[in-house]
Parts: sequence; structure tokens; C-alpha cells
Amino acid sequence: MQESTDSHPAPRPGLTRFLPPMPLFLLQPILKRVVARVARENPSLFNRLGPHKTARFVVDPQGLPFGLLLIPDPEALTFRAFHRNAEPPSDARIAGKFLDLLGLMDGGADGDALFFSRDLDVTGNTEAVVCLRNALDDVEGSIAETVAGMFGAPGRAALAGLRRMAAKKGDHA
Repeated sequence: MQESTDSHPAPRPGLTRFLPPMPLFLLQPILKRVVARVARENPSLFNRLGPHKTARFVVDPQGLPFGLLLIPDPEALTFRAFHRNAEPPSDARIAGKFLDLLGLMDGGADGDALFFSRDLDVTGNTEAVVCLRNALDDVEGSIAETVAGMFGAPGRAALAGLRRMAAKKGDHA
């Protein structure tokens, strides 16, 4: 992977600019549970990250009204949402369409193909991003399925719907 020199994409104007900010405090406990479960079920993730386990990764799911900060440090595991106008400092930034990022977590998307087609923008410490990607690739099964399963039948139904949306998008590409 190469480091992109493009600046962060500007948020798209739309309905979200007229809505009040999303109450992210409602999302934080869910994200904390999610990252704790993934870490508990995949402790080898941290070894695979090596010196980058304390790196600060900003994940920008374009089209959503918030971004995500991941610090995969087993001593201070962090996964939290932030408002787009308050992006925290990071070592690396990964931006892409939500369905593409979901595909990476679900194990069906090719990160290299997304990167080289410019559907995935990586800036900052690309070595840390490669280590994170390799660590996630080593996870048995789908992280997306693990997370969906945490929410029972509604979570699994939501994931199935998102997979159908992604498949339709792929059919039209």
C-alpha cells in the first residue's frame, strides 16, 4: 500500500447538515462492547500488530455522520465515535464508503483492490494500516458476523440487509 497525498475529502452537503448532531453518547457503550468482544475472541490480534498496537487509527465511513477512532492497545482498548467536525489526531486514517469498509470486516472485500481503485483512501502511517489489515485478515470467520450476533436476530437481519445492498452495488459496478 502507498500513502495517499490527497487531503481529507470534504463532507458532502445534504440533509445531515440541517439535522442536529447525532447523540454519540448513545453509540459509545455499544462500540465499547463490540471492541471488547472482538478483542476477547481474537487475542492474537494484538501480537500481529506488533509496535502498532498503540497506534491511533481514524476510520472514516463516508456517508455516515460520524467517524471512528480505534486504538487497539490491549492495555487501553479504545473504539469510539466522534463528530466529523472534531476529528481526533491519528497516526493513520482509513476512509471509504461504509459498505466497502463493512466488506473488509466481513471478509469479502479485497483491501488492495479497494485501495488501488481509489475506493479506499489511506493516509498517515501506512505500515500500521498494513499491520492492522493483516491482523484482521487472520481472524477466523467474519468480524461483522460476530458483531451482528451480539444483537441477536435483529443484528443478523441488519447484516443480511447490508450484504444484499453491497451485492447490488457490486452488480451495478
